[in-house]
Amino acid sequence: MRSNLDSMKTQDIFLDKAEQKAFDLKHRQTINFNIGKYDNAVKSGLKQYSNHELARERASFLKTQAIAHLDELLIDFEEAFTKRGGKVIWAENSESALKSIWQIFERHKAKMAVKSKSMTTEEIHLNEFLEKKVVETIETDLGEYIVQLAGQKPYHIVTPAMHMSKKDIAELFVEKLRISPTDDAQELTLTARRILREKYVTADIGITGANFIIADAGAIAITENEGNARMSTTFPKVHIAIVGIEKIIPKLEQLDMFWHLLATSGTGQKMTVYNTIFFGPRQLDEIDGPDEMYVVLLDNGRTKLLADPEKREALNCIRCGACLNACPVYKNIGGHTYDTTYSGPIGSVITPHLASMKEYKHLSYASSLCGACSSVCPVKINIHNLLLLNRKQSIEEGHNTFSEKVGFSFWKKGMLSRKMMDWLSAKTKTNFITRFFSKTWGKKREMPRVAKKTFAQQWEEKMKL
Repeated sequence: MRSNLDSMKTQDIFLDKAEQKAFDLKHRQTINFNIGKYDNAVKSGLKQYSNHELARERASFLKTQAIAHLDELLIDFEEAFTKRGGKVIWAENSESALKSIWQIFERHKAKMAVKSKSMTTEEIHLNEFLEKKVVETIETDLGEYIVQLAGQKPYHIVTPAMHMSKKDIAELFVEKLRISPTDDAQELTLTARRILREKYVTADIGITGANFIIADAGAIAITENEGNARMSTTFPKVHIAIVGIEKIIPKLEQLDMFWHLLATSGTGQKMTVYNTIFFGPRQLDEIDGPDEMYVVLLDNGRTKLLADPEKREALNCIRCGACLNACPVYKNIGGHTYDTTYSGPIGSVITPHLASMKEYKHLSYASSLCGACSSVCPVKINIHNLLLLNRKQSIEEGHNTFSEKVGFSFWKKGMLSRKMMDWLSAKTKTNFITRFFSKTWGKKREMPRVAKKTFAQQWEEKMKL
């Protein structure tokens, strides 16, 4: 746990990055262009629904029920999965997960791994861990591969390289891959494809996440558009899937609804290109697949959130990224500003619980509370209300500063006393606002001037007429 000083540094860094990105015109043009394409695609994708709201309500109900019976469903999954030779590892935190994963690498003397896109591996910092162990780890999702080459973290839950233009990517490939300069997107994609194809066939271990854990079938489901997850799990002899325990759904038959909702909300597609269900390692009558398959069930703070009945609905999230694309704050400050695995509105809700309320409470304040996030969530999570509850919790736990306490104490007294508000002159109020808020509110705005007469005074005058 970091000290309160470190907590303030985290908040100050966030504010500095937010200001830089909000006034970076190139960044905003790139993001607005990419999210604009997403918005158009979603409008088209929603046409497949005769009643999209009903689908959201059903999905919300099923996920809420699943989270309420999480302990039972996870046991059901383990029993069914292990019957077919799969192995389940229960990881209380990132350290436990990394230790178990490394034991698998040591047992197989593995020196190279290929990875499909996975936010849970980002959460436990798997790449950095394996690099320290001198294991070559290659991201095979094109977006993830691009940010890995750039030495960056994913910018977006679904679209890791959303912040980069075609020109940015071309310059990166010229620098890192030593290719001839080109602005042909197809040529850039084929370059990455040629390099990655060689990695699939030589990797010792394939690593994935999972979009859903299916309790009754004892399986995991992965949805993707490039086929890299299938390649990462077909050639290597060992498959390790790292999955947050909240990804559980009760029945296989429910996948049809969740797959469509995830695709439409995430990318605007009716269905993603590849949807795969993994029931375990390769069976005797199967011609491909891994000899060994492990599913790491990651807690890492999720049960702490589960224990809070007011906020546990955050665990319903299916990581579609819709709330990020709808959020006016995210569209201005960008994904990297949050400096967390999960950015945007849902990241601001869950990060203080998965990591530290003291260190990341400021994220819950980085919202206009406009409700756009809640309105697009495919499982109807009341995100803006959860942000308010996080703010309340941070105050109750005493994470607000002394100046905040004093400031709001005076504000409260003033708001509750019309006599006190009317007693101060307009000039005094204007000078007060200018003196204490010019470096924050007034940094990029013209400071407001208080009217000479309060509303109450004007109302009294009006009533006397």
